[in-house]
Amino acid sequence: MHSGTRVVDHLVEAVAALGVGHIFGVDGANIEDLYDAAFDHRQLVTAVVAKHEFAAATMADGYARSTAGLGVVCATSGGGAVNLVAGLAESYASRVPVLALVGQPPTVLEGKGAFQDSSGRAGAFDAVALFTPISHYCARVEAPADLPAHLAHAVTAARRGGPAVLLLPKDIQQADLLAPAFSPPSRAYRREIEQLWRVLDIVRGARATGKVVIIAGDQVARDDARAALARFTAALDAAIGVAPDAKDVYHHADPGFCGVAGSMGNPELLDALRGAALCLLIGTRMPVTARAGLEDALAAVPLVSIGALPPFPPTPRTPAPVHAHSNDLSRTLAELAGELRSDSGTSGGRVVPLRPRPHREPTLTPLPVPPAQGPGLRYREVVETINAVLPEGADVFADAGNTGAAVVHHLRLPRDGRFTVALGMGGMGYAFGAGIGSAFARRRRPDGGPRRTYVIAGDGAFFMHGMEIHTAIEHRLPITFVVFNNNAHAMCITREQLYYGDRYSFNRFRPAYPGAGMAAMFPDLCAHAPQSRTELDAALRHCADRPGPSFVSIDCDPDEIPPFTPFLTSPGGTP
Repeated sequence: MHSGTRVVDHLVEAVAALGVGHIFGVDGANIEDLYDAAFDHRQLVTAVVAKHEFAAATMADGYARSTAGLGVVCATSGGGAVNLVAGLAESYASRVPVLALVGQPPTVLEGKGAFQDSSGRAGAFDAVALFTPISHYCARVEAPADLPAHLAHAVTAARRGGPAVLLLPKDIQQADLLAPAFSPPSRAYRREIEQLWRVLDIVRGARATGKVVIIAGDQVARDDARAALARFTAALDAAIGVAPDAKDVYHHADPGFCGVAGSMGNPELLDALRGAALCLLIGTRMPVTARAGLEDALAAVPLVSIGALPPFPPTPRTPAPVHAHSNDLSRTLAELAGELRSDSGTSGGRVVPLRPRPHREPTLTPLPVPPAQGPGLRYREVVETINAVLPEGADVFADAGNTGAAVVHHLRLPRDGRFTVALGMGGMGYAFGAGIGSAFARRRRPDGGPRRTYVIAGDGAFFMHGMEIHTAIEHRLPITFVVFNNNAHAMCITREQLYYGDRYSFNRFRPAYPGAGMAAMFPDLCAHAPQSRTELDAALRHCADRPGPSFVSIDCDPDEIPPFTPFLTSPGGTP
């Protein structure tokens, strides 16, 4: 027995004080004391054991994205710690706040040949050096009394957008800690007021002479600023597109929507930019996936931006874009919308009052793809079938690759749903853990009804991390896993065909039958392997009515080219 005042007890109570209800990880000798504390405080926090530390990290990432809060992951030392790297790198690239609690061998054994020593002493590898480049704060806790300060620094750093890592030797975890209850540090609201006034003046001037086009990004979701963005867009009567990883920040049926930006985007957004008086970027840095195909149009129109970080430089332009920093777009956009609704503009430009506008479903032109002749269903018909059966408030997590391209391009998300695709690192298998983490946070809609999560991935991603489905089964999470089974790393096949003369393929698999395999492995799992669009529709509707997890495997053509501009504009990919 123990006193209940250990370092690990303080950590679990601090996690609860931060409003976090779940810790994701894989148990092991040098992190087992944290799980012990989680058991003692199970009324505050649920500790979840994943099947792999990468998936645990993506669970924390998905949890944070869907709560606009903090995700927490834990791991033991050695290989368990190293397995976190790819997941934390995704959170770092996508600016998702995650706190990683990583067990270490006892301090008395550091540099003395301890199993899994990563102290950096006597030739051991250095975990601080490993995690520092993919975190905003990384520290080894050397004494129990040091923990409160390190924890406060870590939380503050993570809230800036990205991981923070605390390395916790086992003896430090077990030690008693006499310290006040953890008080979460306040999150200071920071924005550049003078730069925001400059942006507002430019926006007012452009609105007086023409159309403003907004491109919104994933910071809108991280800051829970969707409602504020909608009011701001309406006040401007602006056209609006979204970055590929931000399909959920503005509903596709709302006024002014003109599609997705970039390599998986819609031509309507390009047309809007060509006739615009101004492009306003909100919460996106416009990486290559978001600006592909838009470079010339962006270079030809005045550009301003609001967000935590300035946009990446597309093509050389003069003058440089005006950027206004904000670490809370919900508050900033509400302030700007209020200014637009007032009559106190400093520029004398026309102020457009907020007013209701008619709702209509926009017509977005799909990218034309070459006809596919191979077996199975086509990407577009699969996604459109999913569109037709997505229940109210459904959340969608899509993996990278051809599957992700098809989902980004064709998916229409229900209102109040979340959408995530991991474009920071593009790590295959991300969606399985992230969808599970999100489902823990969002099992219920605000009205109390069930909320279903959809994980959509290819079979390559499934073979990497699909066994995390076992975690969803253990916890009876309302998730439907949809696997596009083309027996291949299909995007790699497309690249072999278009860029390497189709002389060979390293990326075709021996045929497998995931639907039958999952049904045999988990007899209680609702598993389907539909062969037609009608069967797919029936399977998805059946899954939506089930209380727990379900699995749908759909055969697809590995040679089908997805709606992905770089492939469609290459010599071998032109329709």
